[in-house]
This record gives sequence, C-alpha cells and structure tokens, in this order.
Amino acid sequence: MHIHFIAIGGSAMHNLAIALKLKGETITGSDDDIFEPSYSRLNQQDILPDKMGWYPDQITTDIDLIILGMHAKSDNPELLKAQELGLKIYSYPEYLYEHSKKKTRVVIAGSHGKTTITSMILHVLNYHEKPTDFMVGAQLEGFDNMVHLTEENDFILLEGDEYLSSAIDPKPKFLWYRPNIALISGIAWDHVNVFPDFDVYKKQFEDFVESMTNGSTLVYNEGDELLKDIALNTTKPTRKHAYHIPEHQIEDGVTYLETNEGPMPIEVFGEHNLQNIAGAKWICQHMGVDEDDFYEAIASFKGASKRLEEIINTPRCQVFKDYAHSPSKVDATTKAVKQQFPDKTLLVCFELHTYSSLTASFLKEYHQTLDKADEVVIFYSKKAIEIKQMPELSKDQIQEAFSREDLSIYTNAEDFKAFLKAKHFDNHVLLLMSSGNYGGLDFDELKAWV
Repeated sequence: MHIHFIAIGGSAMHNLAIALKLKGETITGSDDDIFEPSYSRLNQQDILPDKMGWYPDQITTDIDLIILGMHAKSDNPELLKAQELGLKIYSYPEYLYEHSKKKTRVVIAGSHGKTTITSMILHVLNYHEKPTDFMVGAQLEGFDNMVHLTEENDFILLEGDEYLSSAIDPKPKFLWYRPNIALISGIAWDHVNVFPDFDVYKKQFEDFVESMTNGSTLVYNEGDELLKDIALNTTKPTRKHAYHIPEHQIEDGVTYLETNEGPMPIEVFGEHNLQNIAGAKWICQHMGVDEDDFYEAIASFKGASKRLEEIINTPRCQVFKDYAHSPSKVDATTKAVKQQFPDKTLLVCFELHTYSSLTASFLKEYHQTLDKADEVVIFYSKKAIEIKQMPELSKDQIQEAFSREDLSIYTNAEDFKAFLKAKHFDNHVLLLMSSGNYGGLDFDELKAWV
C-alpha cells in the first residue's frame, strides 16, 4: 500500500511511519518542520520529506490511505485535498486499531506513569524473548523503533494517551483501542487546553473503561481513590485487579524490592516507580510471564528515556533529568528523589514550558508539589509567553502557586546558565524537570559545572 503521513515528524507519527516502511509499505510524508531525533531517523529510512511544507499536488488517487497527525490543522492544504479526492483518512490511533482488530489489545493508560509502565512491560517481554506488537511514546534501551507491527503476533501493547486523535477527530486516542486488557495508573487533571475542568477530564477515563471489550480485564492503582471508585463501579470489565506500592527498603541510595526470593536491588526508584512495577507485573502475568520471571527481568530495567534519567554523576553531585511537567508528576518525582537521597541537598530546577503550566488559572495546581526540595528554581521563557500571546506571570503569582517564597525565578536562559555555573554543588542532587530544554541548556557543558 501507499500510505502518506501528514505531519510525519511527530514522536508517534515518525515511529509509525518507520514501522510501516519496515513492514513493506510504500511511505511518503510531509511536515512544516521536523526536529531531532525524528529528522535523522526518517532520513536513515529514506522517508524524510524532500522539503518542508505542505504540498497538495502530491496528494493523488495513487495514495491508498492518509494518516493524519495531531500537528496538522483542519485547514491543512494536503488534508483538504485528500478530503476533496475522497481518500481514506486515519488518525494514528484509528490506524493502530484497524491493524490490531484480531489481536489481544493491551492498553496502558493514566495521567502519569503510562510510558514507564509500557516500557517496563516491553523490557520484560523482550528479556524473555516473547514477541509482541507495540507502540510506546519514549525511546527504550535495546529498541531501534518504538512502534512494531506484524501480522503474526498475538498481542499488541499500546500506550493509551487521552489527548485528542487529530484535528478532524476530537475523540481521545485511547478510546479507539477497545482493550481486552487495560491498566490505569492514576487520574490527575492534565491537558487543560482541551479539557477545561477536572470533571470533563475524568469522564474520558470513565468512557475508556466503558470502551473495553466484553470479558476484559482491568488493572488499576488502588492508591488513587478516584480511580478506585471508577474501577469498582464499572460493570464492563469482567475481572479487576488492584495494585499498590510493594514492600521495599532503601539502603545507601539503592532500592530493594521484597520478592519471594528475598530483597532484590532494582535500577529505578521512587514510590511512583514501585507502583509502576506492581502494575506492570499484573499485565505481564496476563501476557504469559510468571512472577519469578518478571522479577528476574525487571531487575535490569533502567527506565524510559527522559524519565528520572541519571545524566551526570560526580563526587559532588548527581544530576537527574525528568520529563515531568504536570503537577502530579512534579510532585511524585520530587518526593522520589528526596526519599532516595535524604542526606543530600536537593536542588530542583523546574521549567514552566507547556501551555497549561504557563496559564495562571492552572498554575495553582502546582500547590506544594515542590515542598520536598531544599532549593527551588523556576525557569520560563518570556519569549514563549509572547509567542503564545499569553499574560505575563508575576513573581508573586509563581510563589503563591508553589507555596514557596524562597524560590528563584529566571526568564532569561543565559541568566539561568550563569546561576548553575556559579552554584556550589557539594553533596547535592540536581533534579531538572522539564518537557523543554531551559532555552538551550547544554548538558555536556553542565557536567563541567557540577
């Protein structure tokens, strides 16, 4: 088939394009801008667009189907041409469902932790050489591509995102998948630009549970009271399995998980990751991996890319980078690092980068999320606020939102870098939390400063 991707450069879109190319399909695509690593990976597979931009002339009846990315707007010239020609147009979650209709669909959902849990499951299956189709949103060690599609595998493992499917399909992505087995890790208001209040956001997860197939299995985090209520009151999944933080201990910065064979050291840490492990264990058991085999494999899991990833370790300081940006993730990550290193000074540098985090009305959701940090720096780009034509945030607004008068605020990238360069990092842990890059922070350069 000839499949054309409109907005091919997205994280999930470019991985899907590569997976279909490797499957033998003819792939073309377009985008107005493509960043790394998508650019190099598409180029390596010889499916990088010849030039950036939208070119409706390349949309012809020779194309069998279009896959439309969320980045493309409803007035996209190529989309309009495809609609005019009557071509079949899929969002990528809709396409994944079409591919997996005859497979056992395993979907990992939740406001936080879904990428890590999906990665844990995939790591365990790969360790034990159990093949599966999959789609996961972060790069994982040992995998070239984070989408893999075949005709023969029985299972498909999908990271279930609640964000909208495309500009012409406002349905949350995970409502396409109709899982046979599902996990929900927790519910905390996110994507404020799409879901204007918490009740609207919560309803997406209620709808997700109701979208499950008859006779399905739901695994859920019973530590989340709202989620627990949804799980106990739904009648759609036939079987329900609750999970919670497993028994563990921390010694000298290493977490030991209690197992049938005794304490076992693991590479990741934090109560949220321990919860993730407990949930992943249930899913793996439903996919044919017994408990002992699960523990054997999970001991070597180092984490998904950008999720509490140690990037620097010197005698004076350890530096962790995390993609955390929503309030629940910021809170969980900060607590995890302080709990793991209680005798070290924890400096948190958090970038307000997303649409929601730069919105004054949503900022209050960060209340007390950084309480466990010994020192806090908030960074945001004034230029980003100007581009998005949003009201500027005041220092008082930020201090009140985080309930900390002692935090420092930087809006200029060079000033923020100068702060880090001048900082004395003896016996410190530096935690960098952002879905951006602090205006261009060079991590190689940072290593010389810590």
